[in-house]
Amino acid sequence: MTKSAEREADGQVDNSTSPLEELRGELGNYVGARAQHLADSVGDKLTSFSMPSTNGDGSGILSLGKRVLSGENPVKAVVSEKAKGAKDKVVGGVKDAIGGGDGTAGDTKVTNMVEVIDIGRPLRFVYDHWTQFEEFGSFAKGVSDVTMSDEVESDWKLKVAFSNRNWKATVQEQVPDERIVWDSEGDRATTHGAISFHELTPDLTRVVVVVEYRPSGFFEKTGNLWRAQGRRLRLDLKHFQRYVTLTDEEPEGWRGEIRDSEVVRTHEEALEDEDADAGADADTDDEYDDDEEEAGEDAADEDEEYAEDDEDDT
Repeated sequence: MTKSAEREADGQVDNSTSPLEELRGELGNYVGARAQHLADSVGDKLTSFSMPSTNGDGSGILSLGKRVLSGENPVKAVVSEKAKGAKDKVVGGVKDAIGGGDGTAGDTKVTNMVEVIDIGRPLRFVYDHWTQFEEFGSFAKGVSDVTMSDEVESDWKLKVAFSNRNWKATVQEQVPDERIVWDSEGDRATTHGAISFHELTPDLTRVVVVVEYRPSGFFEKTGNLWRAQGRRLRLDLKHFQRYVTLTDEEPEGWRGEIRDSEVVRTHEEALEDEDADAGADADTDDEYDDDEEEAGEDAADEDEEYAEDDEDDT
């Protein structure tokens, strides 16, 4: 017997409550009872399938009511509504992590990448090959083309999955055979990096690369979550190792020096200084050879004098 019938039996008829409102109330009680029964039957693993929140406006109950009135199984309707709510939560969480569709940055953190690799070549040989940026496309899978604007700035075209990205790189510091520090800015990300070169033996060089990667586009942020950029850097560094180790071509490296994004010593000046140093070393060697010859002559004279003294004593 419904509540309305009970009230009629008691002689208390509430004319203020319409049949539609009573139907909604009874429907809510029914759906709630079935949902609670479902939650109790499956235990802790399905406790999330309790009645959806009404959000203060009864929207959850009304949505379920419409689906039940249309002939859908009440339990299936509850599960479907909860699945929809879970999906909305997942989508919201992803948007919060990598930024929403409005292009906001969200709370994405900077990716720090550190790679170390040893190359069985002399230090200068490895450094000079690295300074040939326009040759990167011949061995790096992620680089399509590099164009040098001048000694400090260069334009890079990179391949990211099925799309292309453009970057403008600026060298902040460059010291021959020691290190290169750069900044780069692209449409969807920015980087700040440094590479250093260390002589382990005359024929073995260690290369250390440190990069801070800050994504700004949806695709880059998604890749950033899976550390795709770190894997790309590691792979291209191995390609560089293979390229430098197997080639017999002597590189024409850039030997200039850059400080605060300004060239403080050109390539030509560096070569002149190297030639001058080589000439000074040669003069030093010649002087050393002359000193050895003079020392030899003095020793021979002393030996002759000693022999003559021995003859006189005899």
